[in-house]
Amino acid sequence: MDSSLDGQYANEDATELVGLASRCLQSEPRDRPNAKFLVTALAPLQIQIEVPSNVLMGITKVTTNLPVMLSPLGKACARMDLTAVHDVLVKTGYKDDEGAENELSFQEWTQQVQEMLNMKKCGDIAFRDKDFKTAIEYYSKLVSVMTIPSPTVFARRSLAYLMSDQPQLALRDAMQAQVCQPEWPTAFYMQAISLAKLGMERDSQDMLREGATLEAKKNM
Repeated sequence: MDSSLDGQYANEDATELVGLASRCLQSEPRDRPNAKFLVTALAPLQIQIEVPSNVLMGITKVTTNLPVMLSPLGKACARMDLTAVHDVLVKTGYKDDEGAENELSFQEWTQQVQEMLNMKKCGDIAFRDKDFKTAIEYYSKLVSVMTIPSPTVFARRSLAYLMSDQPQLALRDAMQAQVCQPEWPTAFYMQAISLAKLGMERDSQDMLREGATLEAKKNM
């Protein structure tokens, strides 16, 4: 690390920054994060929280009007109603995941995939029953072996972290959900509520607007 930054960041934060920098240097464009993702990823590391992260990064922020009609999930996130968010995620299930079902059907005879299905089932039952500690445990095991990342698993674990008063971990999972599916409104909504829990209201409102805008486009 540059000696001029000594003492400005904790070791864990410095590691996170180096990881982000490394991703930005990937040779394949699809493997590099976009500016919006970087703004959100750097937000928890921001010491001067009164200064918006986009200002610190020199990124011009485009303000969009929040659509009048929000989905039930959007409304729940806007009022930070975690119980309502949980109800929506349970009802939605995995219908927004892309590709995972096809791979499972192709490999369902293997022991590894059977174990994955069992982890997912146990995690889903715990999540449905609001046993969030157990849900985190099983979803974490599932994430470590998934061949195709599931944005829904990350979104569910994000809410479980929020319910367990761990908003920074919740934010990271919400960002991972966006990496899996860049224009998935749920990923933006989960980032919005996580940022709000971290006291970053302006970034939270930006994410809420992004999610609502994507949702409006999706329903056109």
